[in-house]
Amino acid sequence: MNTLKVGDKAPAFTLPDQNGNPVALNTLLEKHRVLVYFYPKAMTPGCTVQAQNLRDQKEALAEKNTIAVGISPDAPKRLAKFTERDALNFILLGDEDHAVAEAFGVWGLKKFMGKEYDGIHRISFLVEQDGTISQVFDKFKTKEHHQVVLDAL
Repeated sequence: MNTLKVGDKAPAFTLPDQNGNPVALNTLLEKHRVLVYFYPKAMTPGCTVQAQNLRDQKEALAEKNTIAVGISPDAPKRLAKFTERDALNFILLGDEDHAVAEAFGVWGLKKFMGKEYDGIHRISFLVEQDGTISQVFDKFKTKEHHQVVLDAL
């Protein structure tokens, strides 16, 4: 796993959102900084807490000209259920073939309950409007992710 670092250019990508509509990072960057956060799976306990906290801090992020965009290997249909179930107010993107996760260097070997498998590592990137990564968040508890991001902003 070769995770992108501060100063790197974020890879350009277009992925389907929770409604199946294509969303391009470059289009989002025209108006805002983007917190691109990778999470393993929609509607699981840790991912739910992380998403709910970002939902609740949408205004605080907006005050810093920042929007959150979540990326997981889930299909848009599952993302739509997650959005509806938890009243999420930001974009979720489906990276089913994990190509974007690989481009950011967050797809790799994981261990859980004695098993090893490939999956998404929970890492977030703050992408400035020029496409440069200004912050990498890789050391946080899911319930504190939003506060770590806000403190950095």
